[in-house]
Amino acid sequence: MVAFSSQGHINPMLRLGKLLVSKGLNVTLASTEIAKHRMLKSFISKNDSSTMNSVSDIPLIFFSDGFDLEYNRGADLDHYMDTLGKVGPVNLSELIRDHYRNNQKKLSCIINNPFVPWVADVAAELGIPSAMLWIQPCSLYAIYYRFSNKLNPFPTLENPDLSVESPGLPILRTEDLPSFVLPSNPFGSLAKLFSDLFQDMKKQYKWILANSFSELEKEVIDSMSELYPIRPVGPLVPPSLLGQDEKLDIGVEMWKAEDSCLEWLNQQTDSSVIYLSFGSMVVLSAKQMEAIATALKNINHPFLWVVKKPEFPTNDEGKVPLGFTEETKNQGLVVSWCPQPKVLAHPALACFITHCGWNSMLETIVAGVPVIAFPQWTDQPTNAKLVADVFRIGLRLRPNDDGIVTNEEVEKSIEEIISGPKSEDYKKNAMELKHAARQAVASGGSSDRNIQSFVNEILGNASESGETLAP
Repeated sequence: MVAFSSQGHINPMLRLGKLLVSKGLNVTLASTEIAKHRMLKSFISKNDSSTMNSVSDIPLIFFSDGFDLEYNRGADLDHYMDTLGKVGPVNLSELIRDHYRNNQKKLSCIINNPFVPWVADVAAELGIPSAMLWIQPCSLYAIYYRFSNKLNPFPTLENPDLSVESPGLPILRTEDLPSFVLPSNPFGSLAKLFSDLFQDMKKQYKWILANSFSELEKEVIDSMSELYPIRPVGPLVPPSLLGQDEKLDIGVEMWKAEDSCLEWLNQQTDSSVIYLSFGSMVVLSAKQMEAIATALKNINHPFLWVVKKPEFPTNDEGKVPLGFTEETKNQGLVVSWCPQPKVLAHPALACFITHCGWNSMLETIVAGVPVIAFPQWTDQPTNAKLVADVFRIGLRLRPNDDGIVTNEEVEKSIEEIISGPKSEDYKKNAMELKHAARQAVASGGSSDRNIQSFVNEILGNASESGETLAP
């Protein structure tokens, strides 16, 4: 398996790997050296059995992305992705040859995620069948496929407000679409990456797997069955959220979590706490941070706010306003990072204000927690649309004409989620999806059957082809 060097990309891969190991396969995960560096900085992992060489039963190997460890990979994303696309295939190919020659093992499949699509070219060069783990909703898979293959009209510079009608989905306005399909998208390399990926998909991939489950997105999954099927094998979340043994979890942490938040949650009453977290990449403006802080001071609810320190800080972006922590010390708690699955599973939680990254979305769905959506970019606007109009487990914050979500908007949304006329519906729908997720991953459930089918096909393909690794 090969993953982009982000915690949100590596952990779903590791959890899929754990499931494949349980079905009798041997699995290795490769990523770039920066991932190793970040794991070391944060004391690597949640598992006592983990080292820098493995996580549980899965060996870890690393290759260079062409930059030194101190380089700011987010400063020029286009340049980084272009460089990775050039040096990554060479370094990964060499790593694979060395690793498997030394271990004298046969390589029967390579699985990558969509942000390193060139891995499929490496697999083809080595004569190895490849699969992709799609790490966003199946709804996004359908949108990108239809956009890249020109199966639907999408917004253009000439018609930027065009709505999109896609089978299995509600009508999508511009604000509901992933940022990479919009004419305003500033990241040309990522738009090209997805376009190339979906145009060449049938040539490159034997299997497309998804970190979702059939019961969550049935209509859109069915809509792709005749174009290019996608098999849900998730949700690939910590087992504790699925009612399974916490010790079975596998994953890495690239930022050190503050466990003090769990002690604080234990002191709060049930269904009372507003939890806010905007992921590892989002950095909000100083004006937006001020609006959120004002809203939290004005509401009559305890709050837990995760404010991750920017890796490369600038001005006051991403920082709580001066004096806020002291002013609200009897009401809430601000931490730099937290063990999110444990927080979402805590009975004190009332709702989750989230950027709608797909990992966070799956975790809150599996925990049965209502959502207030605050999307920023990439798949998040579409995820927010799913939250409000498909899953019906929450609502979406609306920015003003200046692009700022005001404190009044935040306050109104919190009250609507907790005590508004639809609050019980949000809770009921969230609990129904929670139970559906558990059924999907249980023995004989929809995702379990899809994983077993994938394993059977890999084993059958390997036995037919014999040795697959090129010398």
